[in-house]
Amino acid sequence: MNLTRCLQVLCVSVFFAVGVWIYLATTGFLGERQSAGTLEPHPRGPDARLRLEQNYSPIGGDKQILFGDLHAHTTYSFDAYNISLPMYQGEGSHPPADACDFARYCAVLDFWSINDHAEGLTTAQWSQTRDMVRQCNAAAGDPDNPDMVTFLGWEWTQIGDTPAEHYGHKNIILRDTAEEDVPTRPIASREQLFPGGADPYGTMMRLILIAGARNREERQRYFDFMRFLQDRDELIPCAAGEPVRDLPFDCQESASTPSELFAKMDDWGFPYLAIPHGNTWGFYTPPGSSWDKQLAEHTSPDLHEPLIEVFSGHGNIEEYRPWRAVVQDNQGDAQCPPPGSDYLPECWRAGEIIRERCLASGESVAQCDRRAAGTRANFILTKDSGHWTVPGVQVEDWLDAGQCRDCYMPAYNHRPMMSVQYGLAIRNFDNPAVTPKRFRWGMIGSSDVHTARPCTGYKEVMRRKMSDAALGLLGPPAFLVEQEPKPDFITLQEAGGLAGPYFERFASFFGTGGLVAVHATGRDRQSVWNALQRKEVYGTSGDRILLWFDLVSEGVRQPMGSVVTQSVIPEFEVNALGAFEQKDGCPADSHRALSQDRLERLCGAQCYFPGDRRKRIDRIEVVRIQPQVNAFEDAGSLIEDPWRVLPCDDEGNGCTVRFSDPEYRGAGRDALYYVRALQVASPAVNGENLRCEYDEAGQCIAVSPCSVNEATAYDDDCLADVEERAWSSPIFVDYDHGEGAPSALTDAH
Repeated sequence: MNLTRCLQVLCVSVFFAVGVWIYLATTGFLGERQSAGTLEPHPRGPDARLRLEQNYSPIGGDKQILFGDLHAHTTYSFDAYNISLPMYQGEGSHPPADACDFARYCAVLDFWSINDHAEGLTTAQWSQTRDMVRQCNAAAGDPDNPDMVTFLGWEWTQIGDTPAEHYGHKNIILRDTAEEDVPTRPIASREQLFPGGADPYGTMMRLILIAGARNREERQRYFDFMRFLQDRDELIPCAAGEPVRDLPFDCQESASTPSELFAKMDDWGFPYLAIPHGNTWGFYTPPGSSWDKQLAEHTSPDLHEPLIEVFSGHGNIEEYRPWRAVVQDNQGDAQCPPPGSDYLPECWRAGEIIRERCLASGESVAQCDRRAAGTRANFILTKDSGHWTVPGVQVEDWLDAGQCRDCYMPAYNHRPMMSVQYGLAIRNFDNPAVTPKRFRWGMIGSSDVHTARPCTGYKEVMRRKMSDAALGLLGPPAFLVEQEPKPDFITLQEAGGLAGPYFERFASFFGTGGLVAVHATGRDRQSVWNALQRKEVYGTSGDRILLWFDLVSEGVRQPMGSVVTQSVIPEFEVNALGAFEQKDGCPADSHRALSQDRLERLCGAQCYFPGDRRKRIDRIEVVRIQPQVNAFEDAGSLIEDPWRVLPCDDEGNGCTVRFSDPEYRGAGRDALYYVRALQVASPAVNGENLRCEYDEAGQCIAVSPCSVNEATAYDDDCLADVEERAWSSPIFVDYDHGEGAPSALTDAH
C-alpha cells in the first residue's frame, strides 16, 4: 500500500471516528442519567420553636397553622436542568432528594409537594419521584404526627399562541402516595418537550456546548445533559381516546385542554387538587387572555379548581387593572393602545424607541411618526417576541413598559384579565337553565422554585440560589442575536427567525417565593388535605405570618374559605401576628442532620431559624368583590381594592380587628370578602423589579434592571423594602332572598 493510499485510509478512519464520537456525544451515549439522589434519613428533633406549636387560634379550638409549599421543581424539569449547567453558572444537578432535604432541614416546612413539568418526565423519572416521595415520608416519623408531609404531584404546563388556545399552568397534587393509589403516568399538556420542533439544542448547539467546556468535569455535565435530552426524544405518545388504565405504563400521556385533563384525572379516580398558577405572567400569556373562556368550558369549577396560587417567586397575580396590552377596534382588529398615567404598553414604547432613533438620524417628523405607527402594528403580531422587531434594543430602553406600576411585586407583563380578582368577579351566563357558573377559589402561595428548594422566602438572601433569577439567562447566546440599532422596525422573519420571550428583562421579576398556610386539626396528611379541600388556607409572600379571618355574624364563627347564605349584615373578625425575625445561620437540627458541605450547598448555610421577636403588622386591608349579576357588568367596577383599611395597633403581639358591611342588605347581591395582613416594610430580593427612576409626574424615566448578566454583580441580591403580606382565602357570602323570592340573577340572561 503506497503512502497516498495510507493517508486516504487514515483520513477516512479519522473522519469516521470523529463522526462516531459526535454521534455518541450529542445523543447522550457518553452521559449518565440523573438519579433521584439520596435522602438524609434523620427526622427533625423536637425543637418546640421550629415545630411552632404556638400557632393555634387566639380564640381557641383545635386547629393550628402549618406552613408548606405546593410548587417545587427539581432538575428532572427541563428548565431547571438548563439553569444547573455551567453556561448559566449553575450549581449542578438538584434531584428530588435535594428538595426533600431542603424542605426538612433548610426551610423547616410542615408539608410540601414536588411538581416537575410533566411534558418532559420519563417513565423512569416518574417512578423514581414516586419512590423518593415515599422515602421522604418514611423519614418523617410517626405518620399520625410526622415532622413533615410530602405530597406527590406534577405540573401541567400549557402555553397557547393566542387567547383562544391558551389555558396556562396548573399543578396537580395527589393526596395519596402508595403505588396502587397514584396514576401510572403524569399527564402532560402536549406530547413534545419542544412543540413545533422548536428544540434549541440541535446537533450544532450540542457540539458548541461540549466544545466550550473548560474541563473534564464540565464536559461530563454536558454529556449528561445530552442523555437527558435524548431520553425525552425517545418518549412515545399514548394512543388517544383510550381509558387511562388501559394505556401502556411507559407511554407519554397528554391532555391539550383543562377539560381533558380533569376528565383523565377523574378517570383515574384518585383524590387530587388542580391548582392554577402564574396566570397573569405575560412572559408566556398572550395579550387578551382572560378567565372567561376557561370558566365557560368548566363543568364544575369548584370541584376541579378549588384553589389558586396567588403569589410565587415569579410574582403576584392577585390584582386587576383596567388597562390592556392590546385592544380591539370596532372591526375586531388588534390595536396598540396609547399610554396612560399608570401604564405604558410595550407596543407603544417600541414605536417610541424607533421614533427617537428616526428623529436622531435626521428624518422628518412625519416620516418618524409613520415608522412609529408601523412599529406598533408590527409589534402586536408577535405575542412574546416583539423585542426582536426593534433591532439592537437594550433592556434599559424599554423603561417600565408592559409592567403594572402600582401592583405589589407583580408578575412580568401583567395580564389583568387573568388575575385572581378578575376571575372572582366574573360569572358565566351561557346556560339560562342553570345557576351561572363562577370561581370560588381559596388562595395559597408557593415558590415555583426551579432549584429543588421548596420555600426559599424564609430569608431574603442569595438571589442566585434562592430565586429563579438564573432563568433570565435562558435566552440565546449574545453572539447569535447581536443586532445593529436601526431607525426602523423589522419583522421576525427579517430578524433571522429569532423568537421567544425577553429572558433578560424577565430576570428582574423573580423573588424568593411564597408559602401556603393551612388551619389543620393535626400534622398528619389527611388533616392537611382536609384543610386544603375546605379552603381553610391562605397564602403569604414568604414570611410565616399568622392569620385568621372569620365571619362572626349572629354569633356563629365561619372560617376563611366558607360559603354562607344570609341576608343579615355580615360581620367579620381578623387576627394577625407577624412572622418571627430570623437569626443568622441554621438551627441545631440542621447541623445534626447535614454535613457542613451539604448544608452549604443546599441551604447556603442559612436556614429557617426564628428568634424571639416577631415583625409588626402594619394594617389589615379588606377587599370586597360583588360578582356579576349579568354578563354586561364591567368586572372592574365590582372589585373594591381596598374596600376597607384597618390600622393594626401591634406592639409585637399582633392585633385583632373587626368590620362589617352595612351596605350588604341594601345591595341585595352576593359578595365575597378577603383580607391582606401587611407587615412593616423590610428588604426583599427584587423588591423593586426594574428599579425605576421617576419624574415629578410619576413616570418612569430610567431603569436599573436586576438582571443576571455582567451588569448586575453576582452577589447583588437587589434588595428593596416591601410590605410582606398574607392573603386570606375569601369568605363567600351569598345573599338569601328567601324561598321563592326573585334573585338579582333572575334577569341575568
